[in-house]
Amino acid sequence: MFEVLVYVYENYWQGDACPELHRLSRKLTAAGFDAEEIQAALVWLDGLNVAAQGTQISLPAKTPQSSGESPASSSAIQPQSAASLRVYSVAEQDHLGAQSLGFVSFLESSGVLPPHMREIVIDRAMAAPGDPVTLDDLKIIVLMVYWSFGEEPDALVLDELCDDTEFRLAH
Repeated sequence: MFEVLVYVYENYWQGDACPELHRLSRKLTAAGFDAEEIQAALVWLDGLNVAAQGTQISLPAKTPQSSGESPASSSAIQPQSAASLRVYSVAEQDHLGAQSLGFVSFLESSGVLPPHMREIVIDRAMAAPGDPVTLDDLKIIVLMVYWSFGEEPDALVLDELCDDTEFRLAH
């Protein structure tokens, strides 16, 4: 499945250039991918599209205090507080593993993975095969989440996501 996702990212790096799923399926078949891998990737991509569309945060034009409303009566989704803490369930810890969770934490603390995107990364990682999800697969998931929002990570983040750390020397 991840080979298909990499192919989609490389060939349709501008998310709006990606064809609809049924046309994409035909193009992936023509590119020589296995039908099972294509189907798994399309189901995963559909979930990504739903998650990305569902997390569009719309902040109110005026704050509840300035409009006379109480904060509880505001129907808009509020962004995560800087003081909040994300607690991972046992299932998330088991499926993602320490290495992947550490990488998500690194991206968050670096300020390049906002909370709404982190939640999509976790959701899509939970929908991915592997127990635990490998770090390389998680990096592909992060790239695909950026892709789904039509954003390109900055050069340093992109380097970290695409770099093969196997041959990296610590100094």
